[in-house]
Amino acid sequence: MLRTHTCGELRAECIDQEVTLCGWVDSYRDHGGGLFVDLRDRYGKTQVVFGPESGESVLNASRALRAEFVISATGKVAHRPEGTVNDKLPTGAIEVRCSQLQILNSSLTPVVSPSQTELPGEDLRLKHRYLDLRRPEMQKTLFLRSQIVKKMRDHFEEHGFIDVETPVLGRSTPEGARDYLVPSRIHRGAVYALPQSPQLYKQILMMAGYDRYVQVARCFRDEDLRADRQPEFTQLDMEMAFVDAEDVISVIDSLVVKVAREILGLEVTLPLPRMTYDEAMERFGHDAPDLRFGMELVDCTDLAAQSEFRVFRGVADSGGKVRGMNAPGGGKHYSRKNIDELTEFVQNDFGAKGLAWFRVEDDGTLFSPIAKNFDAALLQQFSDRLQAQPGDLLLFVADVWEVTCKALYGLRRRLGAELKLYDPDTMHFSWVVEFPMFAFDEDEQQWAAMHHPFTAPRPEDLDLLDSNPGQCRAQAYDLVINGSEAGGGTIRIHDNEIQKKVFKLLGLDEAASQERFGFLLDALQYGAPPHGGIALGIDRWVMLFGKRENIRDCIAFPKTQRATDLMTDAPGKVGPKQLEELGIRIVS
Repeated sequence: MLRTHTCGELRAECIDQEVTLCGWVDSYRDHGGGLFVDLRDRYGKTQVVFGPESGESVLNASRALRAEFVISATGKVAHRPEGTVNDKLPTGAIEVRCSQLQILNSSLTPVVSPSQTELPGEDLRLKHRYLDLRRPEMQKTLFLRSQIVKKMRDHFEEHGFIDVETPVLGRSTPEGARDYLVPSRIHRGAVYALPQSPQLYKQILMMAGYDRYVQVARCFRDEDLRADRQPEFTQLDMEMAFVDAEDVISVIDSLVVKVAREILGLEVTLPLPRMTYDEAMERFGHDAPDLRFGMELVDCTDLAAQSEFRVFRGVADSGGKVRGMNAPGGGKHYSRKNIDELTEFVQNDFGAKGLAWFRVEDDGTLFSPIAKNFDAALLQQFSDRLQAQPGDLLLFVADVWEVTCKALYGLRRRLGAELKLYDPDTMHFSWVVEFPMFAFDEDEQQWAAMHHPFTAPRPEDLDLLDSNPGQCRAQAYDLVINGSEAGGGTIRIHDNEIQKKVFKLLGLDEAASQERFGFLLDALQYGAPPHGGIALGIDRWVMLFGKRENIRDCIAFPKTQRATDLMTDAPGKVGPKQLEELGIRIVS
């Protein structure tokens, strides 16, 4: 080894030891008679001192050092002089007085400095990712990722799961998003698809008798991106045979307890809170509600129908919804200008027609420009229903059900943060269950799978597949952490005839079902056991456990929101010879 210790290892008990450190020059300070260098590696920083005792040649060589030079420094560990101890560093009580210096490599002036507090734009960081990854915060996050994955692997090994790798090159079997396609050179005109998930392979493993499967799987989806989504991502994928939903949930509950305790030192009480999909949508407008704070949505359609306010009355009479929520303390926090900004927010981001509001005065009365359209008794009913207190702000959206959900959910998330209604360091885990089997696709005018086409209906709803698919509930369950979906799973269909029936509801006739999923339908006829599982988003777990705002900071080499790799300039063009081999012609 070129080094005897890391840059985060030395302490006062190492005084007078001769050591060799290797690392990057984080900063340097020339005090005339000597040079002070903070030497950095992924373990920490140590101050290295070059002075007259270092010798003239070493001292002269040290003056060439600049930020991000890679060096080897040998010397004795010494106490820092009185008054210079740095209590912020674990190594802050000591320094290494250098007697030998070797410059292992020089560096250009870094365009992204690992030690700077004001970060440059993300595009510049991603272009020079090799510099960005040197930042201690990034290294801390990737180390956290490694720890979380290890804890997950340990947990499933302890529970008797077998780790099985599934193919990356497979058949296109659309599961809700676009596939990434890979043309075949050998089979001209045919393509492989990169897996959106190992879903069908893990079901096949259950049918093959491997009753407890797990894999840390790379997955690919060609879809529009956002801060918490990537075109290639990693999930902890698991499947179990001869189980029901409670069995799967129980295994994940114990995983949550283990990771929270061993990573964060947090004790999680079981069972985790649970609510149905319908309850989540009614109370929070979303199927992954943030339960760290209240501010629940309240249906006021019946009261709106009694008012003279045309917007409320018109929506209520036409079958729409008037729903509101109480932002505690919001009446004193938000000015009229701020409320106008909130109105623009729900209009521009969620398609709401507007935002009605009432400020609760010190005497408990409701003030608003629209208050004249309500008699005193009706205003009191609104106040009572939303449990208004002086200083609160009551906010309402009047629209179709879907718009009220989206607009108030987005507004609730924003106000929860702005009003500091929760401690951002807390963690809240919960389950949402009993999802609908199907959602109606207005564009295609047919049913679409709410989760995926292989989800089993609840046994008591099985007859609804024939009579009323829209009311059929799935054996589906999502794990929610701090208002983010951290995992989703279902019990799968293990009956060939039920699977065919679901395919038919999704617009796949027998020929199309056989063409796309023939191998699955065949396998279901050879003794398929009841089975189910879940996929946990590792990137998102790291983001949530690490308190990061952007999922790209939790991945070593992420893509931008335009699905590009700025460092390698991917995707890139290829030459005509490669295209000819694949039988491809590019149409711009």
